[in-house]
Amino acid sequence: MRNTTFLRVSSGLLALAGLYGVADLAQAQPSMSPCQPPQGNEYLLLVRTQTKESQEQIQRTLPANTKFTVCRYLEDTVTRVSGFRRVEDANDWARYVKEVVGLSAYVLRPTATAVSTNIPSYNPQPLGEGYAVLVDYFNQPEVATQLKQLLGSDVGLVSYGKRPYLLVVYTTNESKANSTLRRLSDRGFWSMVVDGRRVTLLRPIVSF
Repeated sequence: MRNTTFLRVSSGLLALAGLYGVADLAQAQPSMSPCQPPQGNEYLLLVRTQTKESQEQIQRTLPANTKFTVCRYLEDTVTRVSGFRRVEDANDWARYVKEVVGLSAYVLRPTATAVSTNIPSYNPQPLGEGYAVLVDYFNQPEVATQLKQLLGSDVGLVSYGKRPYLLVVYTTNESKANSTLRRLSDRGFWSMVVDGRRVTLLRPIVSF
């Protein structure tokens, strides 16, 4: 009887401890605020930092006077690094973070719509039914210019598999998508055709 009472009391204490643990965890991990878009005269470096360890790692890597915040971008927790005035500087840091630090990073660029309260890159929308022809631009802005010159049309910016890509064509015509893919591949672009339902549109037109 004494052992049964002890087990009941112990179970009750463990349950209370579990509840307090959940409450403490909820207080320690508040809901993440969405990332602010870049200002009209700056470039942003976004580093994917899902854990506290990776956040501390990138913060140790950055110069002491760097401005950074941890925020939410699409479905990712990222460290937002601001203040880059030249795209070359932002791209250099993105390559350093990926190749040396080992964390995923990409650059967000200011656009003419950045002053609007309805910013396409921060109001992501799924493409829907159809085929999307995507090009991996490896954080090289000149790729968008090359694509525009080759195809004679604007390109967009999308997210696929939690990574940014250039959107070259979105169509319900499979033959058109495949012919565009072959044309891009023949010119040396790293391209692919994917299901439009798995692609999120960030910006309908990019201007690098």
